[in-house]
Amino acid sequence: MRWTGRRALGAGLRRICKAFLYSCAGFAFGLRTERAIKQEFILLVAGSPLALWIGSGLQERLTLVLALMAVLCIEFLNTAIEKLCDHVTPDRHEAIKAIKDMASAACLCAQLGAGLIWLTLLVARLSL
Repeated sequence: MRWTGRRALGAGLRRICKAFLYSCAGFAFGLRTERAIKQEFILLVAGSPLALWIGSGLQERLTLVLALMAVLCIEFLNTAIEKLCDHVTPDRHEAIKAIKDMASAACLCAQLGAGLIWLTLLVARLSL
């Protein structure tokens, strides 16, 4: 049987569809089981329409939404790291604690960055 470009394209599309479904399953699991993910998702959903009012143009609006999305993304990674660490060893271990603390620090940095973006653009909006 001859290998064709269509066959390769079909296999690639199947792989992409499966990856999308796995991502949706992970998203749903996070929303069902993790309080921080639920809270940050609610902020994203509530903040997106608010970004339309605060941002003065497309770039600012997109920046506001992407800042919230980045916080949610980092929280998903933090949660994955914590679950993996707990799976590796449920016992208290200093190296595992340091890993979890650094992942949590990444969340804090993303939250502070998003807060700074939102505060800066909100102040600019209110001073017009």
